[in-house]
Amino acid sequence: MPSVMSRIVVPTFLRITRRNRNYVSAAAAREHVRRRSADPASYLPPKRLRGVEVSVAHDRGWPVYTLTPASGISRGGLVYAHGGGWVGEIVNQHWQLAARLAAQLELTVTVPIYPLIPSGTAAEVIPRFAEIIVDSRARYGSTFVAGDSAGGQIALSTALHLRDLAAAPVPRIVLISPALDLSLENPRITDLLPRDPWLGRDGGLVFTELWRGDLPMKHPMVSPLFGDYAGLGPLTVFSGTEDILNPDTRLMVDKARAAGVEVDYHEADGLVHVYPLTPTPEGAAARRTIVETLRAHL
Repeated sequence: MPSVMSRIVVPTFLRITRRNRNYVSAAAAREHVRRRSADPASYLPPKRLRGVEVSVAHDRGWPVYTLTPASGISRGGLVYAHGGGWVGEIVNQHWQLAARLAAQLELTVTVPIYPLIPSGTAAEVIPRFAEIIVDSRARYGSTFVAGDSAGGQIALSTALHLRDLAAAPVPRIVLISPALDLSLENPRITDLLPRDPWLGRDGGLVFTELWRGDLPMKHPMVSPLFGDYAGLGPLTVFSGTEDILNPDTRLMVDKARAAGVEVDYHEADGLVHVYPLTPTPEGAAARRTIVETLRAHL
């Protein structure tokens, strides 16, 4: 059974704070995009991130942060794509996870601050992430990819794009509650909507329409569920059952396994969207699992 924190405290907090308010209606979503465009949120990392040195470079308009282990030892790289519905900026939980992976695994972690909707689109962002991963390999060696929610879509779409470019497979792709079919047409989503305190379909479709730009909604750069998974590197996937993205995650896991991809799937009954980022016992256990899994592949 989930802990009291996961079963009661976190969902109650999300409902009280109306965390899904920008997802429940198209009008609210459009207004959120307008406000974020007029007054962008800060992407700056916390002043103190334990165990790492932080630097930033500006490349073609993107701030690209590098978290280097304070030990001075780097055993490889990792590129992290943050979530936020393609409209929300990186937040403290993302920075803390990236710093933990850098410090505990002695990895050089790259955190690109990618352009958000309405200016950022999948066709621009995915190829740039692929370039950043290739650059990380050249600088730091074997490079993992990780992402949560919208960042999970970016991570998986980028891995598929790299495969199409005949690049070496990513040695391990970590997906936390990934967005996979941006049409949100899976019929099981309707049943989950009343139970999900974080996401919604009507507003979510506003965000996904802007993110796809000129690409078809089911293009793998937009909706990686529809990619060809043959030749993809191994996956570690986390999903809670109180998440409208869970049904598509199950489909993706089955499809990847059918294509011969190694999948380490962690489904948490009764837990919410991106539960590995939450301050709960289950979140802490998931974060330990990520560290242990990546350590085994160094």
